[in-house]
Amino acid sequence: MRPIVLVLNGPNLNLLGTREPATYGHETLADVSALCGRAAEEFGLAVEFRQTNHEGELLDWIHAARGRCAGIVINPAAWTHTSVAIRDALVASELPVIEVHLSNVHAREPFRHHSFVSGIALAVMCGFGSHGYRLALEHFSLRFKEQGL
Repeated sequence: MRPIVLVLNGPNLNLLGTREPATYGHETLADVSALCGRAAEEFGLAVEFRQTNHEGELLDWIHAARGRCAGIVINPAAWTHTSVAIRDALVASELPVIEVHLSNVHAREPFRHHSFVSGIALAVMCGFGSHGYRLALEHFSLRFKEQGL
């Protein structure tokens, strides 16, 4: 059985490809999902890919991952900078977490420089575009192999 990685995406990412393409690129969320599916197959993982504009739904998904998934890749989007609840849910999941951002948040507005997730994440990928998701899945694959999963 392949380890399951939950790939979670926060608010407004459903608008990828049309929202601020100079910042976020022209790929759609469906393109990112397909990239994750191909990468998971290549790296021997199973992936569940989800997006929501509702924080409570994201929290429920994180809670349900506990004991069922091997890791979480999360692009919390705007909640990165505002949600202690998401940070606490990720800690409570007891799963390794990799934070992903399409843009380099440190080259943007000052309020985007703080993340409630980074301090508890195994790694942070930012500025790689959708390739950051692939890098996160590859890192989990290597880590899981080292752990015998």
